[in-house]
Amino acid sequence: MMVKPEHKALEGQAALCVPRHVAIIMDGNGRWAAKRHLPRKIGHRQGVEAVRVIVRAAGEMGVEYLTLYGFSSENWRRPAEEVNDLMGLLRFFIRRDLAELHENGVNIRIIGERGQLAPDIVQMIEEAESRTRNNSRLKLIIAFNYGGQNEIASAMRRIAEDVKAGLLEPAEVTRDLVARYLDTAGVPDPDLVIRTSGEKRLSNFLIWQSAYSELVFTDTYWPDFSPERLAEAIAEYNGRERRFGGRNEDGASQA
Repeated sequence: MMVKPEHKALEGQAALCVPRHVAIIMDGNGRWAAKRHLPRKIGHRQGVEAVRVIVRAAGEMGVEYLTLYGFSSENWRRPAEEVNDLMGLLRFFIRRDLAELHENGVNIRIIGERGQLAPDIVQMIEEAESRTRNNSRLKLIIAFNYGGQNEIASAMRRIAEDVKAGLLEPAEVTRDLVARYLDTAGVPDPDLVIRTSGEKRLSNFLIWQSAYSELVFTDTYWPDFSPERLAEAIAEYNGRERRFGGRNEDGASQA
């Protein structure tokens, strides 16, 4: 999708191809706080403020789908106090921002396991999804209590159950069919995956869907990730040549 640099973060740049789907691993809240000699919970709170800013900026830039990695299925291993703080921040985010997101045409979808979540959080998630279901300006997907390996294993179980029940033949199990059983069914694979804080790994995030995504890693901690940093990542994305396993013009095969 070609756009002119109408968002102020894109000023001074030529027209860019804005990725249809951007996914972000929001990392570095704790280190942001430690650098300032603040409690980790302050870093997480600042991270929520960054979410508000980036959701707004992504929509203004023309991104259609924005997926944010909010809480991984492995994060339960963190100290109970920190986990409780993160759960509280999800409650805070939904209560404070749901009305504004709805007014701005944002469609909210939460992916991940809900069985471990408190009943009031599940109710809030369902309300957010129901209230914004018909919105179409920006699809906001929040991965909460999510793990890519768990997602694939769950999809395989449901496929196996349907094969056992005679609803599917083994020969029908294709890549496209598997995608329809994932949490992200109906969502295009991310064009661009960004990770903040300097770490260079996916950490179990959208590992099926990101097979051919462009990866951009930035040293910026998530609370400091601004629309300008997002624009820089999009500009770097524009410098890549996506081949999806094909060949470039000189005939060399590429991954």
